[in-house]
Amino acid sequence: MGSEAFATQAVGDMSAHYGSIAFTDDVRDVQTHYGSRGIYARVESRAAATPGPDPLTETERDFLADRDGFYLATVGETGWPYVQYRGGPPGFLRVLDEHTLGWADFRGNLQYISAGNLAGDERVSLIVMDYAHRRRLKVFGRARVVEASAEPDLIGELADDGYDAVVERGVLVAVEAFDWNCPQHITQRFTVAEIAALMPLRDRASVDDDCCA
Repeated sequence: MGSEAFATQAVGDMSAHYGSIAFTDDVRDVQTHYGSRGIYARVESRAAATPGPDPLTETERDFLADRDGFYLATVGETGWPYVQYRGGPPGFLRVLDEHTLGWADFRGNLQYISAGNLAGDERVSLIVMDYAHRRRLKVFGRARVVEASAEPDLIGELADDGYDAVVERGVLVAVEAFDWNCPQHITQRFTVAEIAALMPLRDRASVDDDCCA
């Protein structure tokens, strides 16, 4: 499939207001240079006729329910972007309603770069990967940090009692827009659990033994 065909397909996978956030003047100039501007202009025309922010659907809810990690991008006071991997049990990135994502933020290496960046700039971008099926969801939103001691009921809703980790805070993201990226150039990777699920039952024990040795 050619680049124009991929771009045409991508228009249908974007929420209405994704382009109004992502397609800055500089981005539009580059799109014009490479010939895709006319295609992506359709996304921006949809935004003008559709109230925002864009609601999540059952497709996004079902996808996120199976994910055990995502990449979180924030921006610091120096203007440099910072990308952090967030991991946990499957489904820990919760869809609280059609406009809100939330997760329990676990104690890590105590650098607190993402948390510190959010104190100065609420804007975030998430990239959520399903490597096995070559799927990728990108989300723009505005994040709010909730300390565990301030809203214990909310933290209880976000936490997973079966997961061994210290929850220091919760993070809520008001979703502005999202985009399903094309699968081109996503290398397939599989977790141990995904490999075991594809193997005959008699071979699964050896996989578990090898991983725990």
